[in-house]
Amino acid sequence: MKLLVLGGTKFLGRHLVESALARGHKVTLFNRGQTNPDLFPEAEHLRGDRDGDLSALEDRSWDAVVDTCGFVPRVVRASAELLAGAVDHYTFVSTIGVYAEFPHPGIDETAPVGALTEETEDAEGPAYGPLKALCEQEVERALPERTLVVRPGLIVGPDDPTDRFTYWPRRVERGGEVLAPAPPEQPVQLVDVRDLAAWTLRMVEEGTVGTFNATSPPGALTFADVLAACGAADVVWVDGEFLLEQGVEEWSDLPLWISSRDPAWSGFQLVDVSRALAAGLTFRPLDETARDAPEWTGKAGLSPEREAELLTAWRARG
Repeated sequence: MKLLVLGGTKFLGRHLVESALARGHKVTLFNRGQTNPDLFPEAEHLRGDRDGDLSALEDRSWDAVVDTCGFVPRVVRASAELLAGAVDHYTFVSTIGVYAEFPHPGIDETAPVGALTEETEDAEGPAYGPLKALCEQEVERALPERTLVVRPGLIVGPDDPTDRFTYWPRRVERGGEVLAPAPPEQPVQLVDVRDLAAWTLRMVEEGTVGTFNATSPPGALTFADVLAACGAADVVWVDGEFLLEQGVEEWSDLPLWISSRDPAWSGFQLVDVSRALAAGLTFRPLDETARDAPEWTGKAGLSPEREAELLTAWRARG
């Protein structure tokens, strides 16, 4: 298969290209050459800019394209329209963050997606999900019945640049009492980047179309499971309301944690993935993912000093 990857040198794109090359596909990467430009010398590299310079893609053809780096609808529209006559199949990597809210367990691919409250192209904040939803629509409009939309949950594992999971195995590795948000049985959903990449490639090979939530099965993992997979032996489970009172930020200060305070998010980590499971998505043991996580960079998670302060305040509360 002749495969075009938009991006292809960072996190999911990187692992998808590795998988494609290992399976014998002829891979072309299109990107600006700014992130890991020396990766994959055996692949074809086309340089350009999605936002204004797609000339390297003109007068070419591939069997399929995987778009791992589309965030702005206008930009995605340009690549989708240009490639509509150049590929048979277009995969767009989106996010479960497209959904308007998560008021109950079992949100599936038919749930309403979020809408922008004001015009913006800032994909770093609250508009991230609605912008991704609009990107999906642009691809489907340009390539009707030829589009695969993958909506991953939290992607974790080797080369993760975010620390959204990495904090926990590296924190446990540091030793001492580990502060974690109670209750231990709260659900967690995530997917190892290698499992997601391999499954996405199989879907591309099969020419599958449609929309798929792609993360671990709802209820399969708990916060306690995550810490156990990281090898934690001394965990202090701290009440979520106390943490909020102390100004601890969900998801960033304590990765994976979403409190139960806002009912609109009560089903966030209980999303339905039955379509992806039926299509063959599988999951490696969580301890393997924890073992292979990269070094913690401090982008997310509590500093040692802040964690110690919180533990002291929690005990002082009696």
